[in-house]
Amino acid sequence: MTSTATAQRPQRSRFRKLLGELWFQVIVAAVLGVATGLVFPTIGDDLKPLNDWFIALVKMIVVPVVFCVITTGIAAMDNLRKAGRIGAKAIGYFLVLSLLSMLIGLVVGNVFQPGAGMNVDPSTLDAGSVPEEATEQHATFSGFVTSLIPDSLFGAITGDEILSALVVSIVFGVALNMAGPAAEPLTRGITALSGVVFRIVGWVMRLAPIGTFGALATVVATYGASSLQQLGYLVLLFTATCVLYVVVVLGAIMRVCKLSLFGLMRFLKAELLVALSTCSSEAVLPQLVRKLEMMGIGRPIVGIVIPSGFSFNLDGSAVYLTMASLFLAQALGIDLSWQQQLVMVGVMMLTSKGTAGIAGGAFIVLASTITAVGHMPLAALALIVGIDRILNEGRVFINVLGNAVAAIVIGKWEDDFDEDKAKTVLRARGTERERIEADHDAAAQQALNRVHT
Repeated sequence: MTSTATAQRPQRSRFRKLLGELWFQVIVAAVLGVATGLVFPTIGDDLKPLNDWFIALVKMIVVPVVFCVITTGIAAMDNLRKAGRIGAKAIGYFLVLSLLSMLIGLVVGNVFQPGAGMNVDPSTLDAGSVPEEATEQHATFSGFVTSLIPDSLFGAITGDEILSALVVSIVFGVALNMAGPAAEPLTRGITALSGVVFRIVGWVMRLAPIGTFGALATVVATYGASSLQQLGYLVLLFTATCVLYVVVVLGAIMRVCKLSLFGLMRFLKAELLVALSTCSSEAVLPQLVRKLEMMGIGRPIVGIVIPSGFSFNLDGSAVYLTMASLFLAQALGIDLSWQQQLVMVGVMMLTSKGTAGIAGGAFIVLASTITAVGHMPLAALALIVGIDRILNEGRVFINVLGNAVAAIVIGKWEDDFDEDKAKTVLRARGTERERIEADHDAAAQQALNRVHT
């Protein structure tokens, strides 16, 4: 009797511990959200504000995180040329991966032709179902440059535009570094602020299951099975391409870095699940920064690569853009030559940089490309607008995982990466993982205490 009770206690303890894990809470919330959307679609429609509120809370804290991490990282550098070198290497890496992603989508779309045989008459399309921002806000390179320049120095820090905040943070960090000892009080103040900001991040992330529940309940209630039946082949093909990209491309990069891709995915499972369910990369940016630093990647690397990556390194969106463009052309019976397809890729490489930070940015880039290239009517977007949210889940998953891999690559490239520590963290499970996280947080608190003293 006693031995049975003793065996049950550890099981109950493990179950309670599992209930306390954020990733498990997100999975439970996702299942409940899907069930609610299917069984009670009316209620599911009304739950949309839950996800909107969660995303709004995250956006509230993203810019302060970007400012604190980048500013303190650059201010602490012994050599400012390192910041420029990190940025140049990161942009080069982003461009290569974006081009590769678009070419993969192009090849898959040409080989499997998901839109072939639909024979859609453009005159029958309902242009009114295309979101207004897609028809009015076309991305341009000049618009991208304009978005880099904030209206005011402190307005960029208190606003919600990541690109302008990125520019101000870099400028501020460089100025602090060059000011030397005279700026040390301000540097210590920003370091102390980062401790407060990351504490708020922890509180906000505990609300992720609520946002997940609301997001999936709304998606299922709004689009349901009809959208999947109508365009199921495109959804399945895009999903398979995303899986192939993760396993082959990101897997090969991680093998070169001598690390396990699946170990990284296990380590980031909570962040990946939150991004997947809420369809928002920004929702996990603060927590992703913390976990990559825990892996032994230098703060300057993480501080520059991750915020800029969420603006420039959107590999999932790149795969989507070429596949969706070919799907629309095939559905309308338009035969695009290889020359026209390559021109389309070139336009997308530019326009995709103009919608960084815009909600539904990939869809707007698609509208911009259709308008710029002129091979098909803008009303063709009505064919996929119903499943864009579903496709967005695959895009966001790759975007988050791809940027984590990018930070590792640039860290190794700059020799600012503790590979042994990373392997230890990725292999750790259960109690050992909790101990590593606790040690990391304790070290961060000690550093913060030294700032105060």
